[in-house]
Parts: sequence; C-alpha cells; structure tokens
Amino acid sequence: MWDAAINGPLLADLGRTLLRASIAFVAAMVLGTAIGIAFGRVRWVDRLFSGWLVVGLNLPAIVVAIVLYIWLGLTDLVLILAVTVNKLPLVISIVREGVRSFAHEFDELADVFRMSAWRRLRLVFVPQLVPFVLVAARTGLSLIWKIVLVFEVLGSDGGVGYRIAIQFQFFNITGILAYTAAFILVVLAFEYGFLRPLERRVVRWRPVQG
Repeated sequence: MWDAAINGPLLADLGRTLLRASIAFVAAMVLGTAIGIAFGRVRWVDRLFSGWLVVGLNLPAIVVAIVLYIWLGLTDLVLILAVTVNKLPLVISIVREGVRSFAHEFDELADVFRMSAWRRLRLVFVPQLVPFVLVAARTGLSLIWKIVLVFEVLGSDGGVGYRIAIQFQFFNITGILAYTAAFILVVLAFEYGFLRPLERRVVRWRPVQG
C-alpha cells in the first residue's frame, strides 16, 4: 500500500473514487430527503408513487448501471447518476418513515405557542428529522462505497474499482488487498472522524435510554 501510494497511482485513484462517491452521496441525500418529506407529509403522493419506490428498492444496481452505460455512455457523469439512482429509494424510504413517526404533541405545542413557520421548522421539524437523515446517510453511504467500486469495475478510466479490476487480471492479490485496505481506512476515517461526532452533536437533545 505504501509503495502504491508513493510510486503508484493509489492516491489519485482514491481521490477519483471519493469525488464520485461524494457527489453521488450529496445528490442522493438532498433529493431523497426532499422527496421523502413529500411522501411522509402528502398522503396522495405516497399512494401514487409508493409502488415505484418498492421497485427502486429492489431493482439490482448492476441493471441500472448497465442500462445507463448503454444509453448514455461510459462517463463519470453517468457513473455518478447510476450511483445516485440506486441510493435514492433508500433515502426516500427512511425519511418517509421518519416523517410519519413525528410526535403530534410537538405540533400541538407549536400551535399553543403560536410559533412562526421558521421557528416551527427550526425547533420542531428539523430536530425530529435529523436522526432519520443521519440513519439514511450512514446506511446509504455504506452502499455508495460498494456501488461506486462495482461501477468503476464495469466501466471507468480510473478509481479504486478500476485499479482492482486491473490487479485481478494479473492475479495480483497483494495489489488487490493494498487498494482494498486503503479504501477501508478512508471509510473508517470518515465514519469516526465525521459522521459519529456529527451524530452526537445534533442528537444531544434526545434523552439517553438507561
């Protein structure tokens, strides 16, 4: 791994994979959260599109990737689009269930205190939504890491998945393990250096279960 980082393209490949994963992650979280809120708050939207949501949750990622590659070509934009499309139903589903579980007494409390729409959003809606968004982020991110690598193996000119595919062609187990270990280290650093501290901070208002 050290040799690949110093003398090889490991760092450049990691950068390309992380950039693709980051863009897909942000796009899926923003779109999925907005659509999930609509599913949870507007009953007719949920009834009309819930069937498509089930299809999206169970559609194999590899099928989406192959179809988009055939239609649009082997480009970074298509790879990011394919990853986003695969992650989107999961985010929508988790956020929808979170919105459905909101405590009605908080809405009643906001009515009693005649809160403005902004204060209601900031003090009532967002604090209840954030834990579910974090669950969607962590669950979806674990899928995105894997999907990006698989799609890079299918068709890409760089990235960790692309490099692992090359190592596989030469039966280079050492190279495969080096790239895999480097990728896992990045994932662990993001989980323990960013996601968990963020989660502790934003949900500190919730009572600790004894």
